[in-house]
Amino acid sequence: MIKKVKKTIIGWREWVSLPELGIENIKAKVDTGARTSALHAFDVKIKEANGNHTVDFKMHPLQDDSDYVVECHANIIDQRQVTDSGGHQERRLVIQTSLVIGQQTFPIEMTLTDRDTMKFRMLLGRTALKPYFIVDPAKSYKTRKNIKS
Repeated sequence: MIKKVKKTIIGWREWVSLPELGIENIKAKVDTGARTSALHAFDVKIKEANGNHTVDFKMHPLQDDSDYVVECHANIIDQRQVTDSGGHQERRLVIQTSLVIGQQTFPIEMTLTDRDTMKFRMLLGRTALKPYFIVDPAKSYKTRKNIKS
């Protein structure tokens, strides 16, 4: 017998957290047209030790604020050729980290790219959405902002 999971309805943009990267709150554009999720990154430095590849990068998690910087560290799990919505191809690093949205926490793969000129510093792609969510494009911020108690 297959157990059906009740999916949560989310809007076209949501507050999420990436606790393993030290990002408490970031607005994510929910993008069902994007296969993989993407995160803004700059000053990217790849490191290798004992055959493991890691990446240190900085990011601006708040829209319209390039003064606030979060320094992040993650394991590199892959490199992929990605075609953006404008048809431009770019080779991107892929990391895996935990995503918190509403009451749910789960692992997510994300590509790193410079999104400094974009309105949203993070895109939440359909691969991450499919098992857990249904998107209502008429709604925004259906889950609560993750605020420390």
